[in-house]
Amino acid sequence: MTKTTRVMLAVLAVCGTSAAMAQSSVNVYGRINTTVESQKTGGTSTSVMNSNSSYLGFRGTEDLGNGLKAGFQLEGNFGSDNGAGYNFQRHSEVNLSGSFGTVRLGKFNVGSYLATADYISMHNHDTGTSSDALYAYVFPEGNQISYRSPDFGGVTAEFNYGFGEKANRETTLTGFGFDPANAVGGQHKGAFDAALNYNNGPLGLGLGYTQAKTNDAGDSLKEQQLGLRASYTINSLTLGAYYQYYKASADAFDTKRHAYRLAAMYTLGASEFHANVGRAQGYKGDLDNLKTSATQWTLGYNYNLSKRTKVYGYFTKISNGDDIGYGPVTNAGDNFRSIALGVRHLF
Repeated sequence: MTKTTRVMLAVLAVCGTSAAMAQSSVNVYGRINTTVESQKTGGTSTSVMNSNSSYLGFRGTEDLGNGLKAGFQLEGNFGSDNGAGYNFQRHSEVNLSGSFGTVRLGKFNVGSYLATADYISMHNHDTGTSSDALYAYVFPEGNQISYRSPDFGGVTAEFNYGFGEKANRETTLTGFGFDPANAVGGQHKGAFDAALNYNNGPLGLGLGYTQAKTNDAGDSLKEQQLGLRASYTINSLTLGAYYQYYKASADAFDTKRHAYRLAAMYTLGASEFHANVGRAQGYKGDLDNLKTSATQWTLGYNYNLSKRTKVYGYFTKISNGDDIGYGPVTNAGDNFRSIALGVRHLF
């Protein structure tokens, strides 16, 4: 073998390796989000350091040819305040995508939540003590299959089905730390979620529906939620709102609830000014005799040091009815408030 031949073979080997590497990629990413807070729960005041859904993730894709790609995403929370804990229970999926859309298997947020409540959580991405405490998340995450459509002129659709494999599941009667009718919990019997998103220029619209069923010693429980979202950007001002209807029906009880939230963000250079207010009306039907309404509001300020790093502060408060406990409280009727200063870094 001549020297020239050996050089040519070496070049071909390098090119072949580069082509193979170009077909597959793996990225490491994450968020470190930590606050120092002065909190008051009921009549008790404390000073704490909080991790606000800090996470570390891995994602990758492989080009299979003919427009088909395989991908995965593994994501786990950890305590940025103390370094504790890490697993992939936050997000775990494998997927196939192409011109037909994307099929996903695993555990992840469903489309109805992302299209409504999460979309207008602009201050701190729905994390920490200022996160939305009033939205009823009905879908039992995990053991799920999802289809996400391609983008059709700004419109996308997503459908999720959850297999009934979980031995224990509790209803999302949001705000209750107890069983109001001895009909909560049991064998998860399957769930369905559907969502539509429209994003075109300054206007955004979202629609989400979820249905979940549970069986507890022969007593069936059916939960449903329907959410609507609208957002609009006018120069430096972004406005958003959602409405949610929630209903739980069982042999022992029947109840329903309405909730809504308004949010605003104004940007001025590197500064962001945030305000939002949410209201959950009281549970009706068989729970009508209880005082279960609540209000949550937040004022916040973010200063973006770069595209990936910000410092921020906020004041948030949850006012609960006598028989409800939305947010990080343990006793029904307790109110909650927090004054927080934090740093968030994305990588």
